Amino acid sequence: MVTAILIGMVAMLFTAFSYGKMASVYPNAGSAYTYVGRELHPALGYFVGWSILFDYLLNPVICVIWISMAAKNILPGVPFGVFAASFAVLFTAMNLRGIEASSHTNTIIATGLGVVIVLFLAAAVRYLWLHPPIGAAGWTQPFYDPKTFSLPTVSSGAALAVLTYFGFDGISMLAEEAHDSRRNILRATVLVCLITGLLATVQVYAAQLIWPETKFPDVDTAFCYVAGRAGGPWLFQTVNAALLVASIGSGMGAQLAAGRLLYSMGRDSAIPKKFFGQLHPRTRIPSNNILLLGGIVLAGVFLMSYPLGCELVNFGALIAFMGVNVSAFFHFYLRGERKTFWNLITPIAGCAVCFYLWMSLGHTAKLAGLTWLVIGVAYGVWRTAFFTKPLAFARIENDDRESTE
Repeated sequence: MVTAILIGMVAMLFTAFSYGKMASVYPNAGSAYTYVGRELHPALGYFVGWSILFDYLLNPVICVIWISMAAKNILPGVPFGVFAASFAVLFTAMNLRGIEASSHTNTIIATGLGVVIVLFLAAAVRYLWLHPPIGAAGWTQPFYDPKTFSLPTVSSGAALAVLTYFGFDGISMLAEEAHDSRRNILRATVLVCLITGLLATVQVYAAQLIWPETKFPDVDTAFCYVAGRAGGPWLFQTVNAALLVASIGSGMGAQLAAGRLLYSMGRDSAIPKKFFGQLHPRTRIPSNNILLLGGIVLAGVFLMSYPLGCELVNFGALIAFMGVNVSAFFHFYLRGERKTFWNLITPIAGCAVCFYLWMSLGHTAKLAGLTWLVIGVAYGVWRTAFFTKPLAFARIENDDRESTE
């Protein structure tokens, strides 16, 4: 499992760098949709935007599913549907308050989670001191087990493990709200991906040593049971509550990013501008989009399982990641003045690994994702008369800082 996490980190670090570099060139909402549409072709931008929308639509859905299951660990007598509806409404209400309020909420969440990480690692060290793995092979098993190792299986695991890192792409979606976006978006995107990878590697390594078997009472909340074995019932409930809160932050962020993407596409008339391309005059939030997404999340939690949702999220995201890497290659290497080795290898490596991970996704996820793409392309063809009507890309404000080549 640790090997799968590290493969995912390498892939996402290359892609995170491409995201950050492109955000320095196009510091506005839209992210992958904007980068590909402006750098390559509007039709390709629309295709990538529709793909990443699949990710942003489903991310809050799987967050609500997981949170509702975690909440049932605390209050088993409350029906799943009650929790699901409550959390879907909570996401929507919090995102309607404005970007400053969302930022403060996530800061509080991150601080609390940092404390829980320290508690878990302390309990893990104590448990492993009292119950150490047998021999050197036992300590390296989370990286490689010669009895069970299979490259296709690890690849499939890595294709799911990249979900660990999703969220860094949403940073570029909020470029219009960020201070000094041409510099800070790159820095934040790469640091979020790197810190996430390091923390995930340490925690998953410890977790697999504590619980080397592959059977859990509930696989979707498996880490809670690992924490319970390491520290007892109090740590089970603490980690369960912490992951519940973490998923609230993740789901909120995904819903907000989806709202900004819909706003960007609506502003460019790729989708109906009258509904999607509007901001609330006071909060500057695309409230129409947030409310629509809240309804979609509420319906989605009753229509799919958590594992399938995770694969579907990765389907759209990996396509968008490949598009961003190709855009970075065109802008910084083919068209750029500084044709450095770094500007060549980073986007190529990022695109290649993302393509490999995309190919490793399950057949059901690919079938559902391709169906979504066919619907989107058909709508785009109708909307733009076979893409002969150009998209009216919004003007990017010049803040007098040179883009990083």
